[in-house]
Amino acid sequence: MHELTCNQVVTLLTFYIENKLSTKLSRQIQEHLAICPKCMEKYKKLQKILENFSAIKLKISSDEIEPDETIYETPQYETFKANLSAYIDNELSDMENIKIKKIAISNPLARRDLENIYAFKQLLQSSFNKTKNELKQDYSKKTLEKLYLSKEADKIPQFYKLMGIFACLMLVMLIGLLNMLNF
Repeated sequence: MHELTCNQVVTLLTFYIENKLSTKLSRQIQEHLAICPKCMEKYKKLQKILENFSAIKLKISSDEIEPDETIYETPQYETFKANLSAYIDNELSDMENIKIKKIAISNPLARRDLENIYAFKQLLQSSFNKTKNELKQDYSKKTLEKLYLSKEADKIPQFYKLMGIFACLMLVMLIGLLNMLNF
């Protein structure tokens, strides 16, 4: 059975959590998570983030917030949710950015959403950087191996070419010597 690499597992974690993988692939990820603490930690973080996003739509009980805080699912909060991705990606105008910041400051639910999305973005960025660095190393190593092998491969044909030329010269000299002896 083909074992999955850490990069493959991390890439498939969201699908694994949402049960969108085949039974065989899910089992392979489960086996990898059982033996890899780094991937298990990423799995737990991602699972928590996804659970938090799912729970956002639910009413938050009053014991989860400070007594003097109130949570409003207002039209402003709906605007916040609709523009959150654009805000994170710096795609909003200055005025729209200020509106989103005000909503995040005044609404604990919006603030929690923003904190979760930043945590998720950071997790994705660190996974991307790690993968990018690993690929650079692998790519460099493979490139150097190919260059080394191609240099070695080039040496062998040159040797044979020289040996062929030498053999032809010897044959011509031998034929010339035989022709001289026959005359």
